Amino acid sequence: MSRVSARRSRSHAPWSPAPGSLGAPGEVPAWEEVRPGGEPPPLVLEAVTRTDHVRYQGASGDMNPIHHDEPFATASGYPAPLTVGMFQAGVLTTWATNWLGPAHVRRTRIRWKAPVFPGDALTMSGRVVEKRDDGDVDLELACTKADGTVCVQAWMTFRLPRR
Repeated sequence: MSRVSARRSRSHAPWSPAPGSLGAPGEVPAWEEVRPGGEPPPLVLEAVTRTDHVRYQGASGDMNPIHHDEPFATASGYPAPLTVGMFQAGVLTTWATNWLGPAHVRRTRIRWKAPVFPGDALTMSGRVVEKRDDGDVDLELACTKADGTVCVQAWMTFRLPRR
């Protein structure tokens, strides 16, 4: 299973951070507490595993052999089976909703930019790009490999509560 940086307890799911970290659900900040340019601590997945691939495939119903069959993936020109892109996108958007609350999501856009393979370390990060008087807060998010390659880019809008 993939491992998350040392901030999490080993008793949690493979990519679930420890309670109280920004990667875990917690108290949602009020609109007044969020600042443009604000960046919560990133979430680091130390290594994506083949088990992560297969589990996500089973959950999503995407049984394309490119995601689990080594000979098929290599015959298709890849060095190994690649993850279902929604795995990275799901971890990235979950990290954001754990910070600002799933009930407050108003819009999500996702762009897949590069494949992810077993063993890749991934970092989920983001920043506040705009804060509007109507209570909306816009984020720009990225799932990045250890070499700096952006795998998934995303934009989310949340409507946050006021004090």
